[in-house]
Amino acid sequence: MPNRLAHETSPYLLQHADNPVDWWPWSAEAFEEARERNVPVLLSIGYSSCHWCHVMAHESFEDQETAEYLNAHYVSVKVDREERPDVDAVYMEAVQAATGHGGWPMTVFLTPNAEPFYFGTYFPPVPRQGMPSFRQVLQGVHQAWEERRDEVTEVAGKIVRDLAGREISFGDDRTPGEQELAQALLALTREYDPQRGGFGGAPKFPPSMVLEFLLRHHARTGAEGALQMARDTCERMARGGIYDQLGGGFARYSVDRDWVVPHFEKMLYDNALLCRVYAHLWRATGSELARRVALETADFMVRELRTNEGGFASALDADSDDGTGRHVEGAYYVWTPEQLREALGEQDAELAVQYFGVTEEGTFEHGQSVLQLPQRDGVLDAGRISSIRERLLAKRSERPAPGRDDKVVAAWNGLAIAALAETGAYFDRPDLVEAALAAADLLVRLHLDEQARLTRTSKDGHAGANAGVLEDYADVAEGFLTLASVTGEGVWLEFAGFLLDHVLARFTDAESGALFDTAADAERLIRRPQDPTDNAAPSGWTAAAGALLSYAAHTGSEPHRTAAERALGVVKALGPRVPRFIGWGLATAEAVLDGPREVAVVGPAVDHEATRALHRTALLGTAPGAVVAVGPPEDAEFPLLSDRPLVGGEPAAYVCRHFTCDAPTTDVERLRAVLSG
Repeated sequence: MPNRLAHETSPYLLQHADNPVDWWPWSAEAFEEARERNVPVLLSIGYSSCHWCHVMAHESFEDQETAEYLNAHYVSVKVDREERPDVDAVYMEAVQAATGHGGWPMTVFLTPNAEPFYFGTYFPPVPRQGMPSFRQVLQGVHQAWEERRDEVTEVAGKIVRDLAGREISFGDDRTPGEQELAQALLALTREYDPQRGGFGGAPKFPPSMVLEFLLRHHARTGAEGALQMARDTCERMARGGIYDQLGGGFARYSVDRDWVVPHFEKMLYDNALLCRVYAHLWRATGSELARRVALETADFMVRELRTNEGGFASALDADSDDGTGRHVEGAYYVWTPEQLREALGEQDAELAVQYFGVTEEGTFEHGQSVLQLPQRDGVLDAGRISSIRERLLAKRSERPAPGRDDKVVAAWNGLAIAALAETGAYFDRPDLVEAALAAADLLVRLHLDEQARLTRTSKDGHAGANAGVLEDYADVAEGFLTLASVTGEGVWLEFAGFLLDHVLARFTDAESGALFDTAADAERLIRRPQDPTDNAAPSGWTAAAGALLSYAAHTGSEPHRTAAERALGVVKALGPRVPRFIGWGLATAEAVLDGPREVAVVGPAVDHEATRALHRTALLGTAPGAVVAVGPPEDAEFPLLSDRPLVGGEPAAYVCRHFTCDAPTTDVERLRAVLSG
């Protein structure tokens, strides 16, 4: 019989709806049940495309005996970390403080007052590699709860007090200057892997936001080392197994230092961020590889993640059926030489083996290889390679596809809107801009209420129950601001303003300017989460700083500019020390130092040929964080167009920064020179 999760909208929770465990969703009722029964709460947090979440579910939560023990001695609560990032953040902080590491599945034992007292991640069904079995943990916690209750509650209280004392040292209210950004670059250089690209060792994650900082730093200062690190890292990732060489799009991370074997799940946020990075790399260098990867990644998002309602699904699973009924990680993506011969015939298979780096022993497991593009000499027949790629993609499409998490997350859709709008504009692909507009329309229609408050998720055209967090407001505002610049439709600037007003009123500490991940009127947890560091995606804190800065550049709003600069005080503190984990904050600081530049393109109509040429040139400018408004003179939707007449009856561009403006120009080449960073 299905448990209480059967009525949820989260695909992850629905995966557990038929477990024999009597799961509850996160709710006040679950904790009331624990108080009435006088039992602890087992909190299990994961997400639908998490490989080890599936493993633990199969080994333990689908096991009848384990479920019966859980049901007798605990109230079990299941949380989708993508739906409730606030709950995840609070308890992840506790897990990391207690154990020194964290991850998913996250397993936390709580008192009925939601105070944590014992932590872990994955627990195996039998003792393994020094880890106790899950049953041993359950029995041990139950025994402690029954026999040493005072000790348990004392530990829980101390943990909550310690968490409350971990307020962020905010640095100061000044933005990072030349010195801090130079120190951040130097620190990145020390951690850079010159042989393989990227930073640090294994596992290796795509450093999207750091790459944006490096590109902006090069544009502003001309530092060749910054550009080299960005270019080489992008090339190594694009040639590696982390990039899907047949269908486009990036996997979550590489398990090795060489980008060869990915953790095969594909996340919307990674692909949105990387699509934008490669588009920006092309803008800076004209790299054909960057152009190809940006477009292939955009096409992957539209083809495989777009929902029927026009939004973008969260993720594709790492696991899929290997053809025998078993769910295996990477089964959809890997190949043996024999499979290549079956798909292509002997001669083309021989070429494919060399071209994609497939070996007899395999680069993955069981003689299978992840497709790569190794560096090679000589000229290849492009038509033949294209034919091979198309046939392999067609053959792969016959395999059982990985599961898709269909929920639409507001923040990640905001990132996708920005990436698709820019990529469509750069490469003359109006279909990509249309896809961005459709996703934006869905967010307005379904995720925004009359007060412009955001709902975090939706699925199948139905809004979820969870309130948006800071990253939702910030990333959606970023997407809308990008749409405004690309389309010349001022309504998107207006919507961004509504969202950022919430950031100022409900997420910002009025005294310090610090930002919180949840609104002042959100559900109260054991602490109000607050994290400025960028991890898989920009933190809400740095994303808000970036969006506030762009909005201020568009409108001249002093409160938004001041809020952005105050928020960047934390980047001044963290940038020189841990630049890998505050990349978007550093990129935003580059925009502050450059202005950012405000570009107004006036013309009789957006589709007028000369207007279009100036507008495109403005969008392709590399000046960090530049904002662009386009429209007829005195267009009331864009403050930047006010008092900006045509020049001699011709369309013209006006460029201002730091309260001073260049003379307007009708010349595309002159505008290009002014916006080259």
